[in-house]
Amino acid sequence: MSGGTSVRLEPYEVALLRGGPRAAVTVAALDLQLRGLVDAGRPGRIRATGATGATGAAGVTGSSGAPPAEDAGDGRPALDALPALPILPEAVYAALQRPASIQELAARPDVRETLSGLRAGLVAAGMLRSLPPRRTRAARRALRALRGGHPLPAGRKGLSRDDVLMAVALYGESALSALAARFALRAGLIARAEVADTGFHRRSPRGGGTGGVMYSCGGGDGGGSD
Repeated sequence: MSGGTSVRLEPYEVALLRGGPRAAVTVAALDLQLRGLVDAGRPGRIRATGATGATGAAGVTGSSGAPPAEDAGDGRPALDALPALPILPEAVYAALQRPASIQELAARPDVRETLSGLRAGLVAAGMLRSLPPRRTRAARRALRALRGGHPLPAGRKGLSRDDVLMAVALYGESALSALAARFALRAGLIARAEVADTGFHRRSPRGGGTGGVMYSCGGGDGGGSD
């Protein structure tokens, strides 16, 4: 995120504004999965793959070719042997010494510290109020503008990794179901649909890069609140 009146919002920052810490960590985990660095482990858990990096999943553009990586001591490549990662995906990857649920990842100290720094940056940019923590008018305008420019896709064909991440940042579980359903279900990012006599029912935990999007805050009236 950059300063001034123009704020560059990364997908995980958009998710943090829209849905809070879990939504932001969900976008970070999906970013890592699209890079081939993590995958679903046991049901409801995310694990590092041991890959060195690189391409996105089928249907998402990406590039590969990282050199062989040194081991982090737990089967994962060391961070300094990977292509540069955005700050929150990097913190999430570093927290995956062992498989974890999305809730466990969001509670890991380094991830919490990174989220706190992101919140502080959004406060400084006029997107969040600190006490009580809530979106400002500028943040609400930014989210409306981003949704206007990024309608919810029906599928992943032709989308870049950044497009997928921004869609999930903006629309949460609806976008996960459309764009990354298999990973999201197995990793516990969205609930499984259950078949009942009355049809399909879904329990709905809140769901929630990476290319940022420039948003102009305008003339400084971002101090409003919900």
